[in-house]
Amino acid sequence: MRKYGKKSPLSVTKVLELLGKPLFFLFTIITLLLYSLLHTLSISLLSVRKVRLPSLHLPSIHIKLNYSLCIGSFSALFLCTLFYLLILKDLPSVRLLSDSPPALTTKIYDRSGTLLYQIYKDENRSLVKLSDLPPHLIQATIAAEDKNFYHHFGIDPLGILRAATNNLTLGTTQGGSTLTQQLIKNTLLTPEKTFSRKLKELILSLLAEAHYSKEEILEMYFNQVPYGGTAYGIEQAAHSYLGKPAHDLTLAESAFLAGLPVSPTTLSPFGTTPYLAQIRQQQVLESMVKLNMITENEKVQAVNTPIHLISSNTQIRAPHFVMFVRDLLVKEYGEGIVSRGGLQVTTTLDLSIQEILQNQVTTELEKLSHLNVQNGAGMVVNPATGEILAMVGSRNFFDTSRDGQVNVTLQPRQPGSSIKPLTYTLAFMKGLSPSSTIDDSPICFKSQGSPDYCPKNYDGKFHGSVNLKTALASSYNIPAIKLLNSLGILNLIELARSMGITTWNDPSRFGLSLTLGGGEVKMYDLVQAYSVFANNGYKIQLNSILEVKDSNNNILPTTHDPLPKVQVIPESIAFQINSVLSDNFARSPAFGFNSVLNIKNHTVAVKTGTTNNLRDNWTIGYTPSYLVATWVGNNDNSSMSSVASGITGASPIWSRTITELLKEQPNSPFPQPSTIVKALVSCEPKRYDYFVKGTEPKIDCSLPPGQIL
Repeated sequence: MRKYGKKSPLSVTKVLELLGKPLFFLFTIITLLLYSLLHTLSISLLSVRKVRLPSLHLPSIHIKLNYSLCIGSFSALFLCTLFYLLILKDLPSVRLLSDSPPALTTKIYDRSGTLLYQIYKDENRSLVKLSDLPPHLIQATIAAEDKNFYHHFGIDPLGILRAATNNLTLGTTQGGSTLTQQLIKNTLLTPEKTFSRKLKELILSLLAEAHYSKEEILEMYFNQVPYGGTAYGIEQAAHSYLGKPAHDLTLAESAFLAGLPVSPTTLSPFGTTPYLAQIRQQQVLESMVKLNMITENEKVQAVNTPIHLISSNTQIRAPHFVMFVRDLLVKEYGEGIVSRGGLQVTTTLDLSIQEILQNQVTTELEKLSHLNVQNGAGMVVNPATGEILAMVGSRNFFDTSRDGQVNVTLQPRQPGSSIKPLTYTLAFMKGLSPSSTIDDSPICFKSQGSPDYCPKNYDGKFHGSVNLKTALASSYNIPAIKLLNSLGILNLIELARSMGITTWNDPSRFGLSLTLGGGEVKMYDLVQAYSVFANNGYKIQLNSILEVKDSNNNILPTTHDPLPKVQVIPESIAFQINSVLSDNFARSPAFGFNSVLNIKNHTVAVKTGTTNNLRDNWTIGYTPSYLVATWVGNNDNSSMSSVASGITGASPIWSRTITELLKEQPNSPFPQPSTIVKALVSCEPKRYDYFVKGTEPKIDCSLPPGQIL
């Protein structure tokens, strides 16, 4: 991987040049310590009796060598040589800190090579002088990153010890790096997490403190450190996020920006989790109070001061997807490599499909604005490969007034009835079939310390004895509750986890309403789970990156390569779910025969979901080639005025999107596995259904009613 900054080998001349500097001093001390240690050890090992080499009589010279002296000397020399070759030889010069190191642009493409986004360090940025920055910005940065900045010599041993202790005892990931170390790491070294890289960082930090004053280091920090996205340096960050120069920043704004460098991608206001930046701002202000930089009243006033972000004018396509991929890249390669390493990233996204989905979200929400429906989201994947073809995280990424940067596809929301297929999957795995009947009648469940739980259907009616196919396709609530009560909540949670649900970590939180959407899920996870149905019971991990190349056009290994597919439910069960969800006749009692869920001339499985409080409205449907998930609601979790599953909201977005995707495609029915048979279940009217081989009924319509073979 490319290392940044021009290499400056430590030749003899360089060592002499550094005479009296910490690097040479450190090298000398290490040499002496190693020699003393190894000499002492060698003496201890040979302390049983002195072993001496034979005396050598040379002209005017009498040399008597001691084995312990030889071992200690040569061992020290060997280790020091090794230390030089591995650590010091290729160490970059700290003089490069005062220059702007060259940066290469990382480019993110869609699957066909269309450029989505360029991640680069702005070489034309305006540098700032420390004297031009407001004092509270400098104080906020020191409070946030290095409270002992003016009292250490480049490294903070106590800070490192404290961070290591907390990481071991509390399980945190607290860092002990000083501002000097962060400057070195972000400008001269790669972000690799190795002992040798950390040792280089420590040595260069000592040298930098000897070569530059504290004020110079702080000024370089403000001009070099990343603040998220393409914002490098405080001046660029102030303009990018707040539309003003750094010298005009208020206390609230200073604390906001000062908190970003600790994790610029995660905390970026235009990233996938923008709300974390506000939490970090409060932490910075609290640190400033503890260090007597500001008063408690000033902190409270700053916390209550709104941060007015400006819409980013960065050229970016499919922004939520790009930021999602950027997060993955940073976790894989580090912030420095992603921002300045010249990576070429080919993603799974199909920009044409992305634009179809985005347009449909925007169009439908314009129609629903009078119903307090402010936001929408969606995903399109190829279930056969797990490739994400489109990801729309909100109505408008650049609408900061409505938290447009929040990627709803990655946020936990209640799924409503869209989670019911998992309950029926469990029921079919336990031996029931789509033709098994259940009584849709009033029922109440008693609970200690709580009112009785008496579920109701969406239409407020009871439908008597119904088969499971109709109960699922028409989304009746009471049959789903009764099934879960008999199957067990823990069994459903275990199945859901195996299919891809990651948010059900505390089973004690959930009751029978889990099958009606009582447990929050991420759209990303729900898409993963539904893809198991589309893939005939096999789980294929969702993925978003096809290939990553470095600046030299070498393909890089990545942990985001697709994992081998894993069978999590039997093919026969997946087929039964697919047949139910694609049966327009079975869903017609609830949605009508000509609803938007019925895609003409195509076999499409689909399920809707709406929470009782009208906060979330979903539609998820799929063929073997495409899976489309859509959602509408509000980011602040307020209720919509009116929305009806299968009629308004998410369903029209889903219907128009998948219709567009399938319009040039032939019909692709779900493949029937050899373990499934089609059998007659009713003579009047004549009706067939699918059964696991060996469980099908034996009915002959020529026999008298009620008599079977």
